[in-house]
Amino acid sequence: MTESDLIPVFDGHNDTLLRLYQSKDADVEKLFVEGTPSGHIDLPRAKKGGFAGGMFAIFPPPVEKSKRGAVPLAPSDSEPMPREVPRADALNSTIAMASILFRLERASALTVCRTAGDVRKAMAQGSIAAVFHIEGVEAIDPELTLLDVLHAAGLRSLGIVWSRPNAFGHGVPFRFPSSPDTGPGLTDAGKALVKACNQLKIMIDLSHLNEKGFRDVVEISDAPLVATHSNVHAICGHSRNLTEWQLGAIRDSGGMVGLNFATGFLREDGRMNADTSLDIMVRHVDSLLQALGEDGVGLGSDFDGAMIPAVIGDVAGLPRLLDAFAARGFGRALIEKIAYRNWLGMLEKTIG
Repeated sequence: MTESDLIPVFDGHNDTLLRLYQSKDADVEKLFVEGTPSGHIDLPRAKKGGFAGGMFAIFPPPVEKSKRGAVPLAPSDSEPMPREVPRADALNSTIAMASILFRLERASALTVCRTAGDVRKAMAQGSIAAVFHIEGVEAIDPELTLLDVLHAAGLRSLGIVWSRPNAFGHGVPFRFPSSPDTGPGLTDAGKALVKACNQLKIMIDLSHLNEKGFRDVVEISDAPLVATHSNVHAICGHSRNLTEWQLGAIRDSGGMVGLNFATGFLREDGRMNADTSLDIMVRHVDSLLQALGEDGVGLGSDFDGAMIPAVIGDVAGLPRLLDAFAARGFGRALIEKIAYRNWLGMLEKTIG
């Protein structure tokens, strides 16, 4: 497949800003623009793979690296919850990663998009369309004063929690096998956050949220329900994946789900193992299509934040997944929906 034949991909989730932040390199623009042998996304490989843009996540990392702050490689049904991150530390890292995002824009490496129209324009101009997303809102105060500032800066999507508790709710631990019913629902501050996001037209991401928190969002939010990077619990019984009723709630709201490439959320054995086939990814997409319909499924790779199948390798390998969809009998129109059209439609409904 030549570059001109590539179907563009708009991706629901990546952690590239975290990788650049943790590189401690003063010239992260050069790292991204010229490319590196490590990681999953940079400009040269994005062009090769047809990566047209996506939600660029800002994730406040654990202060101390430990078992409680990392995704386990081996599945466990008793994995402890990672520790909560102090707000001061989360604020520092969040602002630093936001700075990297805007530095990349100044270097003409991408375009920060605030509307679906901005995304379409950037894609038409051949620029990576980046939506400012936060994964785990530990940096935001319970009074939500920082939310207005971040929104003015360009924030258009957020996940209330990562897989740990914060002032707004509770994430799911990395347990396998496990249901996502692992703790209490949203706090009062979390419920106020949902309402504020609806008013500001900030898309709410349900990935990482536990079941009771998910139910709270269903009851409170007037926007379509979205899980940017989650898979099917019936295939892989991980707490991070979506159960039948959750998928039903997303369908009923006119929402959507992005397929997570993390092998531990794909495989039936729950293992983080790069020797994972494209077949299991297609199985999850088949199941999502059955549950949500053709307009409710996209991609949410988790590039630069997870172990992905070696057969894909990095963002340059995206055409292999699209080829696997074609081999399964998906027509080009459906593949285009999954690759980018459904996300563009969802952004129109959520951020405007």
